[in-house]
Amino acid sequence: MKEINKTVGAVLKDMARIHPDHIAITYTKLPYKRTWAGFDEETDKVAKGLMALGLKKGDHLAIWATNVPEWLQTLFATAKIGVVLVTVNTNYKIFELEYLLRQSDAKALVVIDGFKDSSYTDIIARLCPELKDATDGKVAAKRFPLLERIIYAGENTPQGMLNFARLVELGEQISDEDFRKVQDGLDCHEIINMQYTSGTTGFPKGVMLTHFNILNNGKAVGECMKFTHEDKLCLAVPLFHCFGLVLGVMACLTHATTMVVLPYFRPQDVLEACQNEKCTALHGVPTMFIAVLEHPEFKNYTFNLRTGIMAGSPCPIAVMKQVVNDMGATEITIAYGQTEASPVCTQTTVDDSIRHRVETVGRVLPGIEAKIVDPATGKELAPGQTGEFCARGYNIMKGYYKMPEATEEAIDEEGWLHTGDLATVDKEGYYKIVGRIKDMIIRGGENIYPKEIEEFLYTHPDITDVQVVGLPSKEYGEEVAAFIILKEGKKLSEEEVQEFVKANMARHKVPKYVRFVSSYPTTASGKIQKYKLREQGIETYNLQEDAGIETA
Repeated sequence: MKEINKTVGAVLKDMARIHPDHIAITYTKLPYKRTWAGFDEETDKVAKGLMALGLKKGDHLAIWATNVPEWLQTLFATAKIGVVLVTVNTNYKIFELEYLLRQSDAKALVVIDGFKDSSYTDIIARLCPELKDATDGKVAAKRFPLLERIIYAGENTPQGMLNFARLVELGEQISDEDFRKVQDGLDCHEIINMQYTSGTTGFPKGVMLTHFNILNNGKAVGECMKFTHEDKLCLAVPLFHCFGLVLGVMACLTHATTMVVLPYFRPQDVLEACQNEKCTALHGVPTMFIAVLEHPEFKNYTFNLRTGIMAGSPCPIAVMKQVVNDMGATEITIAYGQTEASPVCTQTTVDDSIRHRVETVGRVLPGIEAKIVDPATGKELAPGQTGEFCARGYNIMKGYYKMPEATEEAIDEEGWLHTGDLATVDKEGYYKIVGRIKDMIIRGGENIYPKEIEEFLYTHPDITDVQVVGLPSKEYGEEVAAFIILKEGKKLSEEEVQEFVKANMARHKVPKYVRFVSSYPTTASGKIQKYKLREQGIETYNLQEDAGIETA
């Protein structure tokens, strides 16, 4: 595969020149449709608006929104002027957002009204009470000394915030010459995107990715699916995640593939989009595909699907077969990776056999090396042996933002990223993911680190100790389970624990299972044996069938 040595903005300009009148982006639920030329012109205006606010190359801008048009506009606008886009999980609550804004050194924030049970504007108002006296989003927030602007995407702009349309108007004062100078000063190896991934320390880490990282990974992913400008991808996975941003947007950008975007995932909307727009590709985590397949109206819809990607968490083989047989996606692929690898390391291709496409996570992408090593010794293992999956290549992150020790722990001196995932590889080079060294929970494609939930639950006045593990789930892959030791004489209900987490953290981190215990199983040295807690949970909640589901 020929590498792309350009910036994201430069590649968009190429597409605008080569396919000017071809539809780049369309929404089924919003009156928004843009050609490649139209979208390029539109994002130039947004980029100038950001320049008018004083944002410069290397500054950080956070975006907290669902897959609205302004999300895509902001992604390309920031890329065109070298501003680092910090993506915020739409499920975050006040506890997580406060940490992210402070740790990321965000200079500006783009925000929508809210999502599901969260009012983003109310949360911002609580964190930045100074907004009530602000004009055009210019805020001096005590909590966030670096935060200068808050931009609102939507109607009925809240007090003090700068409306997105007004941002575009402000850009009119920036000359084409000044804009061009900024673009000419960019390099494709500069950091352009920062995505937060939960850390074993209990706090999320900002993964720093470059134009080169995400463009070339997106191109390689698109090649595996044989994307062309005649394809249409139904994009319902969140853009704040590498799945949406790289496997979706960048794969489409590099192949001039049309993006059919949904603001957020709803099975009914996916069915309608696939049928009405004649989508040829669909991306999703296994949970999403299951929800579509099990929708009561599923049989009433017709599909034009050819390919797509199932990824984000272990893919049940039975579900993969259903997607092939019932949705007609005979060339569906599986991808494996992690945010630190921007994100895909291995992927099946449309030319692989059905067996390989449903039972493995494919082979290593061009330009990437992989090996399986003994976690204890670091020695490379032979095919068929189980060990840690390690990767090296153009796709590996620049590091974790302001966390040099964590970076050194993840990437060794020879440049190998240690994923913490247990895998095997066969003699033909096809990989299978068989487990994790780390105790990370993957629920419906969302990475959840128990330590983060444990740290929060420790703040409850009635809890003396807590251990969080993942229990198997047929629907989501895994569910969060909290094993809690209460302080003497204290009482809590399962519902009270769940409400405590729900009010302060993202919905997917709320424990489905809460069990009150008097002690934990430990080793002779006193280390808690989480795998035994998991075994106890499977037994207690009768999850043996869920635990036995075979995945790739």
